[in-house]
Amino acid sequence: MAELMNQTQVAGYHDEGWCAPIEVLDGEEVARCREGLERYEASVGHPIEFPEKSKSYLLFDWADYLVHHPKVLNAVEAVIGPDILVYHSTTWIKGARTPAFVHWHQDGTYFFLEPHLHVTAWVALSECPEEAGCVRVIPGSHQLGQFDHQDDPGEWNMIKRGQGIFDQFDDDAGVLMPLRAGEMSLHHTDVVHSSSSNHTDDRRIGIGISYIPTSVRPIGEPTPSALLVRGEDAYGHFIHEQRLEKEQSPQAIKAHAEANTRFRARQDLGANIT
Repeated sequence: MAELMNQTQVAGYHDEGWCAPIEVLDGEEVARCREGLERYEASVGHPIEFPEKSKSYLLFDWADYLVHHPKVLNAVEAVIGPDILVYHSTTWIKGARTPAFVHWHQDGTYFFLEPHLHVTAWVALSECPEEAGCVRVIPGSHQLGQFDHQDDPGEWNMIKRGQGIFDQFDDDAGVLMPLRAGEMSLHHTDVVHSSSSNHTDDRRIGIGISYIPTSVRPIGEPTPSALLVRGEDAYGHFIHEQRLEKEQSPQAIKAHAEANTRFRARQDLGANIT
């Protein structure tokens, strides 16, 4: 593994629950990925939405390229080890000068995995300064356990079900993780984070990739699927997804639908998973 993160950064991730920025894509790669995304959007006449924005790596070449990118995986390996699954991904887009936002939350609330070793790699495909609504984190909050989340869906809440942590943190608490296009951040599944609205003239585009070590196991039913992207899976806790062969082929569309159906069913049954 080529070193991408030094030991100070790795220690910072474990102590504080986050690390940024990490350079992973050059300008040509950013342009190619964004063009692939926007070509699809042009074909359907609207910004990418659910379900295509979830587990996009099973549908689109640009997303498959990102989840397998060696620099992304090298950084992830530094914090969770060499045997790596992609459990989920979400494409996060805030339109130019729109009030879209994400409440304070912990990713682990939605995923029902044990132990809590999942890391989100958030890869920027546009400039993501504070003005664009970059991610904000509460350092060290991953060591405070699970916070109570409540549902508060709304038109501009980017979390589909609207789950969030309320009356615990001010909007401007914590620290910002601004990113340039081609950079990424890492954050722990239990670190509390949020993001505000985009006040710039460009869309804020990023893909959040949820990586887990193969030793992690799912809680509850149905059994979810995941994609092995590095190393070996000696545990077999997940249904194995197959890597994308041809973008938006009938096989890809079917595999994507099946994987998302399982993922959504687990979220809908979440209240019964203890």
